Amino acid sequence: MSRRKRGILRVLFLLLLGWLVWTMFGPAFLPSPQVPAPLPPVARPDAPDPSAPIQGQVDRILIEKSARRLSVYQRGTVIRQYRIALGFAPEGDKIRQGDGKTPEGVFKINRRNDRSQFHLSLGLDYPQAGDRERARQGGYDPGGDIFIHGQPNQIAEGMRVSGDWTEGCIAIDNHQIEELFAATGIGTEVEIRP
Repeated sequence: MSRRKRGILRVLFLLLLGWLVWTMFGPAFLPSPQVPAPLPPVARPDAPDPSAPIQGQVDRILIEKSARRLSVYQRGTVIRQYRIALGFAPEGDKIRQGDGKTPEGVFKINRRNDRSQFHLSLGLDYPQAGDRERARQGGYDPGGDIFIHGQPNQIAEGMRVSGDWTEGCIAIDNHQIEELFAATGIGTEVEIRP
């Protein structure tokens, strides 16, 4: 092989070797790109402070049974969300007394009880006319006394009954029902979704 060809092959070999070394180790010697520090979150002026007491009256309450969540609204904005317990047979709509189901639909708060067997309670206008008519035609009792309430008065303060344990009511912690009770008037809409 001629000297010129050997020189060209040597140069090609060195270029190939340099390229391999660069692809394997070169990026490690480059400075890493400077990523700016994340900006702190900006507080929305209209966002409610969850640690502050509810100011004024609640407009609406939404209960989502499958999520075990109660959301409290003021002026169309969720201001609180509470974890809930339901009736001992939570799947489906309430049909009759003793079925352990929590009713579904749109209701109104129609009574407030500060001497409940549970820590405070807000009563719903269940059964409604359709529930009573269905029960009359079926020959059974539609049930009643559905409330949003706290924990049983017999348990120690700060304790929570686990699981779905009510007879069809919606239960939250005592400090939560105290806050909700103070801000919820007669006629407040309560929607209960599956």
